[in-house]
Amino acid sequence: MAIRGKISLPGDKSISHRALMLASLAGGESRISNLSTGADVQTTRKCLEACGVIIEDNKNDVILQGGDYIDPDQPLNCGNSGTTTRLLLGLLSGQGINATFVGDDSLSSRPMDRILDPLSQMGLKSESKNGKLPITINKSTLCGIHYESPVASAQVKSAVILAGLGAKGKTSIAEPILSRNHTEKMLDGLGGKVSIDGLTTAVSNLMSPLTPFKLSVPGDPSTAAFFAAAAALVSHSDIQLNCILINPTRIGVFRALGSMGINVKYLEQWEEAGETIGNLNISYQPMKGITITKDEVPGLIDELPVIAVLATQANGKTIVRGAEELRIKECDRIHALCVNLNKMGAEIEELDDGFIINGPTPLNGAEIETFHDHRIAMAFTIAGLVSEGDVVLDHPECVSISYPEFYKELDRLQS
Repeated sequence: MAIRGKISLPGDKSISHRALMLASLAGGESRISNLSTGADVQTTRKCLEACGVIIEDNKNDVILQGGDYIDPDQPLNCGNSGTTTRLLLGLLSGQGINATFVGDDSLSSRPMDRILDPLSQMGLKSESKNGKLPITINKSTLCGIHYESPVASAQVKSAVILAGLGAKGKTSIAEPILSRNHTEKMLDGLGGKVSIDGLTTAVSNLMSPLTPFKLSVPGDPSTAAFFAAAAALVSHSDIQLNCILINPTRIGVFRALGSMGINVKYLEQWEEAGETIGNLNISYQPMKGITITKDEVPGLIDELPVIAVLATQANGKTIVRGAEELRIKECDRIHALCVNLNKMGAEIEELDDGFIINGPTPLNGAEIETFHDHRIAMAFTIAGLVSEGDVVLDHPECVSISYPEFYKELDRLQS
């Protein structure tokens, strides 16, 4: 059955996290609409509330009162959210807060040294379990540094920027490839002192609170990518994605789809709160294999699982290199993709930093091990649209991490 219709998606997860955090630094009441409905963003909200930030629901909006933080009286439970953990480590370190961060088994296995290293250089005193959760930060006087990040990571960059808002002097970070730039864009729009020179971002101590704001969070392009992939896979499909964030650092997946031969049309575009938003049309066309290089990976890191699914139905070879970051996401996504696509009959070769897929190959129904990873669950649900036999997920509920309504919306577009 073809995938057809229009879809408007909940707010972008990356912007939602940052909107809550920056609103907590504002001098007054901020109102955020279309906040992400995913569990990760709710985790950030609960952690901020535990630090004394007042957050209330008003119909479809969230109202947040900026003010002073307090030391939480219980460990901050970050659940499965790496973004919550890494960004709050920076934010709360800069604000002189004593706190302990804990998480679920998956999060507790993920390395946090890439955040703790620059923060310790700034003067943060902390304890961790060999660079992993639980992590305790102690009230520390931070000083600005220049940090050369060895990886292109928006989480590392954002943590250093947020810490720099409470550090003495100037803080700067350089990255090897441009990663998502939402933190610096939002901060600049709210009155923070931000300067960008190529791949280096610098901030100064926040001498006064940020300006309170009203923000409607644009639709999440990472979630939209799974519906775009559905339309790309199923013949006679045509969908319109409405009010989607089309920040250049976030639409690598749509560039990749275009390179594969899929019809991707940008319709209306407009600016809001420093970000570009637009409507996109995606329609089915036969696909060809592509090569994705290290320089392209930061702009589509979260969408690589569904690109792998598309590659199984593309003519020729698809090669992904420079994506070792996939191994330290919610699970080892390279391993998860190879295990599950092999089960379905795809031709996939596992590499240290990516994979090679030869297509097209028919996909067979299979029992899929999601590893409790929402992106894996969503990607293999899309694979099930063209498989011979049913795809059965071991933990389908894990999609609630980013988009609880995923299955309902996919069913609607097939009706």
